[in-house]
Amino acid sequence: MAGLVITSSSYSGEQAGQYIGTALLSAKSLDETTILENIKFKRVLNKVAGAGLVTAADCEFANAGTLTLTESVLAPTPLKINIDLCSDQMAEDWMAQRMRAGRNNNYIPADFEQFVMGYLGETISDHVETNFWNGVATGGGFQGLATDTTGILAQNTDVVDVTPATVTLTNILTELGKVRDAIPQAVYGSADLNIYVSTKIMRLYIAKMAALGYMNQYHVGAAPLNFEGINIVHAPGLGDDRMVAARKSNLFFGTDLFSDMTQLNILDMSKLDGSSNVRIVAKFSAGGQVADGSQVVFYGTTA
Repeated sequence: MAGLVITSSSYSGEQAGQYIGTALLSAKSLDETTILENIKFKRVLNKVAGAGLVTAADCEFANAGTLTLTESVLAPTPLKINIDLCSDQMAEDWMAQRMRAGRNNNYIPADFEQFVMGYLGETISDHVETNFWNGVATGGGFQGLATDTTGILAQNTDVVDVTPATVTLTNILTELGKVRDAIPQAVYGSADLNIYVSTKIMRLYIAKMAALGYMNQYHVGAAPLNFEGINIVHAPGLGDDRMVAARKSNLFFGTDLFSDMTQLNILDMSKLDGSSNVRIVAKFSAGGQVADGSQVVFYGTTA
């Protein structure tokens, strides 16, 4: 059973009322995808392709051309967080001074409760960011878009594939150029076209712009995340040497309710089973999908 683990205790009669958590990714790149809510089970994404539809006009009705409807399915994976916090541990440890008087109560200091709730909410966002791009459908994860060989893009034969390399400060512009050149003509120039890059590639791009003396600023400030007019989006969940070029309107994140990923329930178990436990529960769902693989460039390893 999961629970609060306290190590290296240093309680000496007073604590500062501050709690510091590890840095999280917090689903930074989801703002640059199309978010679909209220998916209880599955959502079908339809792709319509027409050919030969326009002909010379005359007085007759003559069926011409084809209109092809294909689909991909977005099926969010149900996920949860269950954790117990024991008020007895807190009473014995470095938050003792902030506990209510009396041994038999399940009071958790309000600032710690707020911290835990905020931290777990960000943990969910972190998990979603990582899995949306690089997840596998096991162990509490869900299938990622850009997971090597098994990912949605790696398995989609319509996707435009670019063989990846180890990206360095020397070749960063060359590798971005490969992605740019692979973008289909019908997509290039679209207002919502983005190149999604890993933290490593974003860092190298900014460093390269500084080395080239962007706006004569060199290493003062950061260059805009824009490559020859194409927006660069920081996607922390991507693997180090991985990039994806796609329209925002073609990448989908699905869930039941988006707010589920920031809302958690606190249950005082003392009123139910007489224990000293306070349970924190969160249930949510998450999944990713692409509607039209032929309009996506994947700089990664395919099956």
